[in-house]
Amino acid sequence: VDQAIAARRRIAIISTMLKSAKLVAIRRRGRQVLLVRRRKDKRWMFPGGRRKRGYRETAKACLRREIKEELPALKIGRFRRWESLGGRNRYSRKKMSDAVFIASAKGKLRIGAPREIDKAAWRSPWLGKLTPTSRHIRDKLASAGHIKKR
Repeated sequence: VDQAIAARRRIAIISTMLKSAKLVAIRRRGRQVLLVRRRKDKRWMFPGGRRKRGYRETAKACLRREIKEELPALKIGRFRRWESLGGRNRYSRKKMSDAVFIASAKGKLRIGAPREIDKAAWRSPWLGKLTPTSRHIRDKLASAGHIKKR
């Protein structure tokens, strides 16, 4: 019982320390994922974003808010935390602090934040330029068997 309480406390502490949250929605038996394209550099990434400073926002609440802002017509099913990424990104060497959630998603991919993203699509995670964080997430998903390897 004490171990379970300690584990929940560790999860709560990690959840408040994480800086951002990402959504992984998979379809076509792991051959396609939902990606959005950043306007500034035309790189594809998993939808999501940073927690607001000064708010006591959980990673899950952050993800809900970011999805409503970026893709307001998208309907997300129940989502579960898949992994918390910390340490250094092997592609960019920058520190990561992301909560990654897996969920089902359906609906129109209408852009709600046109200054940030210019496109949303269901696509292969192996095609096009991904952000370093999204490449890292893609590789972990593939090694865990959630998406098809090339």
